[in-house]
Amino acid sequence: MTDAATEPDKITGPTPDNALRAADKADSGPVLAADGTPLKRSLARALRAQKLRALMLIAPLLIFVLVTFVAPIIDMLFRSVENQIVSDTMPRTVEALADYDASQDELPGDAVFEAAYYDVFYAAERKLHTRLGSRLNYESTGSSSLFRKSGRGIDDIGEVYLDQFEDLDPNWDEARPWAELMGDPDWITAQDAWDGTGAMPAFELRSDIVEILPRTSESFEIFARFMQTEEGDSPLEEEPWTVVHTALYQDLSEGDVSGYTGPRADMLRAADALVASEGFETITFQAGFEEIDEDWLQPEIWQTIKTYSPAYTSGYFLNSIDMQKTADGPALREEDERIYGLLFQRTMVMSLIITFSCILLGYPIAYLLSNLPMRTANLLMILVLLPFWTSLLVRTSAWKVMLQQQGVINDVLVWLGMVADDGRLTMINNQFGTIVAMTHILLPFMILPMYSVMSTIPPSYVRAAKSLGATNWTTFWRVYFPQSVPGIGAGSILVFILSIGYYITPEIVGGTSGIFISNRIAYHISSSLNWGLAAALGTILLVVVLALYWAYDRIVGIDNVKLGG
Repeated sequence: MTDAATEPDKITGPTPDNALRAADKADSGPVLAADGTPLKRSLARALRAQKLRALMLIAPLLIFVLVTFVAPIIDMLFRSVENQIVSDTMPRTVEALADYDASQDELPGDAVFEAAYYDVFYAAERKLHTRLGSRLNYESTGSSSLFRKSGRGIDDIGEVYLDQFEDLDPNWDEARPWAELMGDPDWITAQDAWDGTGAMPAFELRSDIVEILPRTSESFEIFARFMQTEEGDSPLEEEPWTVVHTALYQDLSEGDVSGYTGPRADMLRAADALVASEGFETITFQAGFEEIDEDWLQPEIWQTIKTYSPAYTSGYFLNSIDMQKTADGPALREEDERIYGLLFQRTMVMSLIITFSCILLGYPIAYLLSNLPMRTANLLMILVLLPFWTSLLVRTSAWKVMLQQQGVINDVLVWLGMVADDGRLTMINNQFGTIVAMTHILLPFMILPMYSVMSTIPPSYVRAAKSLGATNWTTFWRVYFPQSVPGIGAGSILVFILSIGYYITPEIVGGTSGIFISNRIAYHISSSLNWGLAAALGTILLVVVLALYWAYDRIVGIDNVKLGG
């Protein structure tokens, strides 16, 4: 008879069968952690906490990179296409020019001149017309002075109507009558009660005046809001702009005010009768602009406004490659205006020459430092690093002194009889001066990467090659040099990228033939204030550098670039 304790199903101890049964039971439900939480959820929570701690550690560096590196690049890309100043400053003109054919050398209709009158007037009051003129001057020379002159003379058009209305009734040039005619009675009461503290009651138009005098209502509202927000003055105390009188003439000549019975109704009907009389003097908007400046009658200015009316433009990038936007599409500039292509080509070529010059001069120095005893090598390394302790401006100025025709080098050559006194060499304010000065400045950036790589090359490799019968040249070329190539690559990338972005040294010693594209970018940022063109040039330069970096990676391999180790 079998003992119950020995039966497989009755054994309670740790047997293989019982272990399998326990595993089956475990598989039937989730595995729990010590606190009763499903193990999978507990592990996920622990991983999230670990990732969050890691993110918090790198957050300061990440924010610093975003603020100082990524954000400026994004801003540069935006500025290179942003063109909202035209549409924001002259919205009525842009809308009126929608049907204007800029490809034809014809003037737009009087509706465009009317829209331009209101836009230029409001822009002049806000001091925005000069900025608009400067923007358009990049595309059409003379636009800047045209808009400055128009800002001073735009009042003349409205004064034609102001004088006649004022002769009829002096109240047409007073603040209170205008406010009573145009303003809501509740607003007038609130404005009168305002004691100068707190926010001024926002101007509100009469509910019935907009239908009777639409242009006048718009102009007076712009005037009143401007006075309140920009000048801090009450519209009840400030005479309206002359543009309001122009708008009043247009409304009276086109509309009917006979049914108006509100405030100042008698004054308004008398003005309506004056406008309808034969002796009332008028002036067309086109004639008014002609009196300001005859350039307004040239189709070119209207074509420029039309071409650059969109909020975003490719004009800056076209200018960067010596092209321009025209009514017929992109076109090359005149031969004598193509400068940026030459500057880009010069920058690339001279940067390559500077890079190769640094390789030729830096390789022997790095080789010598890596093969000398440590004590001697450290002493000579101080001499390599010594230029870093001197101001860049001082080093560049020193080369200007040395390379000029009455400088040290020419004096020595004349003293040695190698050069005649009347045939001194021209080594400054040209490409030669830029190459010499920049090679000297960037040479340490080539020596340090090459030295750090060469110092890790085991000397036993060279001794082994010689012991196998290789000559000194074969040992160097087939054993030593291939191992130093990563250092050359690292130094070349560093020097080349630094050289294409230099502008102080070429500006001082380069003259007109030795400057880089970076000098033109600096000029547009600090002098001409054409930030859009500067951003476009900078973007193209960035793309060129990235393209060269990609090409280098495809040909040489960025993994082969080392800084030692």
